Amino acid sequence: MIRLNVERFLCAALAVYVAASAFAEVEKNDFLRVNGKIIVNSAGEKFFIRGTNLGNWLNPEGYMFGFKEVNSAHFIDEALRQLVGPEETDNFWRAFKANYVTEDDIRFIAATGSNTVRIPFHYKLFTREEYLGGYSANDGFELIDPVVAWCGKHNLRVVLDMHDCPGGQTGDNIDDSYGYPWLFTSEREQRIYCEIWRRIAEHYAANPVILGYDLMNEPISSRLNDKDWLNTKLESVQKAAVAVIRTVDTKHIVILAGAQWNSNFAPFKDWKFDSNMMYTCHRYWTDPKHISDFVAFRDKTGLPMFMGETGHNNYEWYKTFTETMVANDIGYTYWPVKMPKNGGWLAFDYPEDWDLVKNFAAANRSSYAEIQKNRPDMKKAAQALRKYAENCQFKNCRVDGKYLEAVGLRVPKQ
Repeated sequence: MIRLNVERFLCAALAVYVAASAFAEVEKNDFLRVNGKIIVNSAGEKFFIRGTNLGNWLNPEGYMFGFKEVNSAHFIDEALRQLVGPEETDNFWRAFKANYVTEDDIRFIAATGSNTVRIPFHYKLFTREEYLGGYSANDGFELIDPVVAWCGKHNLRVVLDMHDCPGGQTGDNIDDSYGYPWLFTSEREQRIYCEIWRRIAEHYAANPVILGYDLMNEPISSRLNDKDWLNTKLESVQKAAVAVIRTVDTKHIVILAGAQWNSNFAPFKDWKFDSNMMYTCHRYWTDPKHISDFVAFRDKTGLPMFMGETGHNNYEWYKTFTETMVANDIGYTYWPVKMPKNGGWLAFDYPEDWDLVKNFAAANRSSYAEIQKNRPDMKKAAQALRKYAENCQFKNCRVDGKYLEAVGLRVPKQ
């Protein structure tokens, strides 16, 4: 039964947890593993996931830029190239990637009392396809390795989340796809998917900072007409990824995602094929006490359930939802740590003249004539992009202390 009557001791438990969080490094060989319905460390002590997501960093989303229809990475990139040209766009993406997440951000996350960081990433970072100003199959490691090192230094664990899979796993802006989850219908895309996970697992196999591999984010949109048929493919594709991961890495947890925005777990029939696996759910905008379906599936399988994403609500909702998750032993990472204006633990300002960028993204760009007609002052637009990349640095962010307090964390001093 779901325990919704949260007692006062939960607040005390949160306070004790936060006070106990320290800046010691992750210990060598202290790999986390699944033990029944919980996660434990090498000493057998329970590890309860509590943290945040580095959303927008390696998978830009339109709403983080104030855009609407231009709502995924390749649409954003196209609009910027039409606005300021390829060189200026590449320069923007490189500055954006360098500034959005630094050791200062990781130090801040650790200082809140969090213990986990989920890193969403695009599969193209591990291929030679052009993505965010890069063309190297090693871009992903070059970007993520320093963050993993900083997390280890500050006693944080890392969940690696393939947010955008080859061919698309969602069929919506969430996965930067072309409107359909071809991952589930294309053997070629599945081979690429599995090979990328094999490379990632091989690279991090000996690294205990990695908590586990979140195999795909929010697969199979609820808006697809054939979602029920696609759901029948969900478990087998993720099992294939696990099989190749296990050829190079037997220590890390593998994390399987539910269908329809990580909310539907009915497609899963086999929860005994791996000895170190768990599931991940997401929930936004609903009754903050509504997680009984996730708890029921967790109890049915006898495996941990992890709330990989939640957020974008008010402080009262955050408090109630956090208490509900803690009461029912569902670990979580809030989305996102940082975004413009408000909505994350950190906020930063849109730059002057940002409306030039935003309005161009929303304008008619269906032909070269329309692009040329609607393009604003390119120098001002380029300057706004440079300033956005500067504003997102930690030193230019504001801490939302009420948000942190609502989810039972500390408010660090900047």
